[in-house]
Amino acid sequence: MQVALGLAEEAFKRGEVPIGAVLVRDGEILSQNHNRREELKDATAHAEILVLREAGSLLGSWRLLDTTLYVTLEPCPMCAGALVQARVSRLVFGARDPKGGAAVSLYNIPADTRLNHRLEVEEGVLSERCASLLQKFFKERRERREK
Repeated sequence: MQVALGLAEEAFKRGEVPIGAVLVRDGEILSQNHNRREELKDATAHAEILVLREAGSLLGSWRLLDTTLYVTLEPCPMCAGALVQARVSRLVFGARDPKGGAAVSLYNIPADTRLNHRLEVEEGVLSERCASLLQKFFKERRERREK
């Protein structure tokens, strides 16, 4: 999660919503990225999606079995669905997203028994640091708009 936080800080510096993600298998980082929606002008360029794409390309398969995704914020419905589709085994996230979270807050896509794959979810890892970075980003954004 420390690596994901570093990526989130990089996103912050670039004016992106500060979310970082790291995909790991057997203790080895397969891919890592941060939100890049503004840079790429792509609504789907969330950190999680970028990481899944890179890992799939690297491994030559969309099936990312036996992997763990570390992400600083609870995934949205798109990203939670992508984790299920990619067959990620485990999700570890920092802060909950009460307005858009789809792993525990609003929806529980990773545990939905109607889907063909489920993944283990661990929440709250370095949650205060993850949440404070997001809060700082949006506070600064609001202050800039008020000027």
